[in-house]
Amino acid sequence: MNGVFVLRAGPLSLRATRRAVVVCGLLGITLVALALWAFTLGSYPLSLGDLTAVMSGTARNSVRTVVLEWRAPRIVAAVLFGAALAVGGAIFQSLTRNPLGSPDVIGFTTGSYTGVVVMLLVGASSYPALAAGALAGGLVTALVVYLLAFRRGVRGFRLIIVGIAVGALLSSVNTWFSVKADVDTALRAAVWGAGSLSAIGWPAVMMAAALTAGVALAAPVAQRRMRRLELGDDTATMLGVPVERTKLLLVVLGVTATAAVTAAAGPIAFVALAAPQIARRLTGRGTSVDLVGSALVGAVLLLGADIAAQHAIPGVILPTGAVTVCVGGAYLLVLLVRESRRGL
Repeated sequence: MNGVFVLRAGPLSLRATRRAVVVCGLLGITLVALALWAFTLGSYPLSLGDLTAVMSGTARNSVRTVVLEWRAPRIVAAVLFGAALAVGGAIFQSLTRNPLGSPDVIGFTTGSYTGVVVMLLVGASSYPALAAGALAGGLVTALVVYLLAFRRGVRGFRLIIVGIAVGALLSSVNTWFSVKADVDTALRAAVWGAGSLSAIGWPAVMMAAALTAGVALAAPVAQRRMRRLELGDDTATMLGVPVERTKLLLVVLGVTATAAVTAAAGPIAFVALAAPQIARRLTGRGTSVDLVGSALVGAVLLLGADIAAQHAIPGVILPTGAVTVCVGGAYLLVLLVRESRRGL
């Protein structure tokens, strides 16, 4: 029996790996196609020939300015931020073993928002200051949620419930800050809080890329430990994983990924929630630990949402977060209905 099982499990695992590789390849092609399309759209239309001329250094100065200074930072930011949000979502969904375990659902993104609002209130507006505020706010929120949810270890459902409660409290604090601040600061915080890529420049992109690169370097080790944690705490302990310390480190890693985005673009909701689940269904894998697939799906989702935000309604540019909320709200409703049916 055991020998037969091993013989059958090998081809199935190989088939699943092949499917994941093919899906990731198709996602990569889709992402490149979307990026090229995004470069050609706008009030100053461009062709693929113009993009080729820019890459070869033969383009006119006006074309170079449009491509490299106006459109490239926003497109690169959408790809980078979407991947970072998706990786953060995959980490928390694996940690909680629940599809609702997303940083924007359990309050960590709201905590990063609070950190940025505090920095705006004290007059700090540079990206390093906002990034520090977002990271500090997210980490403090994560620590509070972790401590409140800790009871002989951290269980996923308890972490989600505590996180939702803390997030609701922080939302009230953010509203109070906006009411007490002067009009200019409150307006800036409100615009930033909608989640938009319109003001993104190369400095913010590069600093966010540095934070995200740190997460990417730690991702392979994190993924191996996440797979073992999904087998259960007892099994992970027998496999040599320091469970609670690993969970805390994963929380820091996930918060860092989402805080880098929140500092630059504001709280962009639902990408972290939806991307890991979509990747899981596309690749056919039974867990949410496929960080590469999740990152590609997140990049495609956010870039597509940003294209829709700029060009779906002629003459109107929407915040990117407004588009992700509309799409993600419908997805969350479907997810809640599905989870409730499972409980019946």
